[in-house]
Amino acid sequence: MTEALTPLAFRQLVRSGGFTAQTAGQCPGFTQGNLAILPSAYADEFLRFARLNPKSCPVIGVTEVGSPAVPELGEDIDLRTDVPGYCLFRNGEKVADVPDLRELWNDDMVGFVIGCSLSFEEALLEGGVPVRHIEQNTTVPMYDTNRPNGSAGRFGGTGVVSMRPMTAAQAIRAIQITSRFPSTHGAPVHFGDPAEIGITDIRRPNYGEPAEIRPGEIPVFWACGVTPQQAIRSARVPFAITHQPGHMLVTDVRNSHLAVL
Repeated sequence: MTEALTPLAFRQLVRSGGFTAQTAGQCPGFTQGNLAILPSAYADEFLRFARLNPKSCPVIGVTEVGSPAVPELGEDIDLRTDVPGYCLFRNGEKVADVPDLRELWNDDMVGFVIGCSLSFEEALLEGGVPVRHIEQNTTVPMYDTNRPNGSAGRFGGTGVVSMRPMTAAQAIRAIQITSRFPSTHGAPVHFGDPAEIGITDIRRPNYGEPAEIRPGEIPVFWACGVTPQQAIRSARVPFAITHQPGHMLVTDVRNSHLAVL
């Protein structure tokens, strides 16, 4: 973890290339966001898709066509440079990881910022619930599931989940805590047997890194903002960009402002 920085200072560090790692634990107290950037012809369909899948895709910010700024989420946000790592998709297939979008951005793009489960982890820690990937300084494990998304036009696919191992008592407490944060995925969508949601090997996440599951613990799964990547694949979008899993946009919005009291 870097020394405590304001979100603006952290984004400037990312913009300069001084931070390229996963962002769990960075800028405590401030909301982090997943990213989906699409041609404007796909924007309305994607927004309908997000509304049909609010657990996976709680939209917290949208850009104007062609603008990389998201003023509702913070000062001097530039989606071309302020995420530590991006994924480039062509015709629905991921073709590259890229460090920034300076050469890829065009005047037809619309950016969507989607609430991220990393934002409620501070509340979990404050509530006495440990977060394994923060303890181990790894990226949260994420898995493709067999649960179909609600479809909107060309967007569909199946959902993606993130996982945090917990004891049963910790899982109950985590449900209570995260239910207060619907804008950052809310309560878990599943816990216990991973096979029930189509995960065949909990030791081999599709994204991120494995997390140790200790005796007496169960896997607890939250809807995940990597889900739009599956939707982009299903829609075969000709050109699209997302964040690299675990590499988020840090906003100026305080987590407490998204909580439902």
